[in-house]
Amino acid sequence: MNGIAPSRLTRVLIAVIVGVLFAIPLLSTIVFTLRDGDGYSLANWARVFDPTNTQVLTPIWTGLGNSLILAVVTVAIVLLLLLPTMILIELRFPRLGRVFEFAVLLPISIPAIVLVVGLAPIYLQIGRTLGTGTWTLAFAYGITVLPFAYRSIKASMDAVDLSTLAEAARSLGAGWLAVVTRALVPNLRQGLLAASLISVAVVLGEYTIASLLNRQVLQTALVVANKIDPYASAIFTLLSLLFVFILLLLIGRAARSRDGKASS
Repeated sequence: MNGIAPSRLTRVLIAVIVGVLFAIPLLSTIVFTLRDGDGYSLANWARVFDPTNTQVLTPIWTGLGNSLILAVVTVAIVLLLLLPTMILIELRFPRLGRVFEFAVLLPISIPAIVLVVGLAPIYLQIGRTLGTGTWTLAFAYGITVLPFAYRSIKASMDAVDLSTLAEAARSLGAGWLAVVTRALVPNLRQGLLAASLISVAVVLGEYTIASLLNRQVLQTALVVANKIDPYASAIFTLLSLLFVFILLLLIGRAARSRDGKASS
């Protein structure tokens, strides 16, 4: 197996190539936002964040607020619906594992526009009962993020013997709620954090479903802002990427610090 593993030089070359491929479009976007006639300055950044520039700022702040609410609701759907179902199947109905996995991974093979065609009649009923608020998109986004969240949580489950943990907790008199919240969830922390991060990233970057269902989110707001001021769209795209990157660092740091406390 050691002979199959790539050498250190190969890993470094791959990391450099991937880093360059990611860096080129980011650096190009940054340079674009700094253009000011024949030179470069922060004038475009200052203009975009000028409080009087409501024509650009209003739709973007509205879309960002809606996207953050959607991210919270989508993560709640993943943690409160997907996780208990996966635990139940793992402990009680292991024979249903492959069928459930197929059903959960199916949305990744369906284009977003096809999903919208199927969800449109459902959203007509949702609009009549729950209203047409942007937060209702979380139901569609919950389906979209299922494959990614499932694989993240499943990887953590495969690394832990859930049956033994559950039986040990039950033998000590713990109820099922305590078993899940105090014995199983702490051991699945990294998978849950990864699933939450992926869900947030998908929600912040999704455009097709929101556009076709006529909801205002960050990506649709960026399209509107781009028609008014192309620099504004580029600037807020960079800031959204920076936000996701910082979120990744914070979640990773929190996971490492908690693992360190647990091991000590």
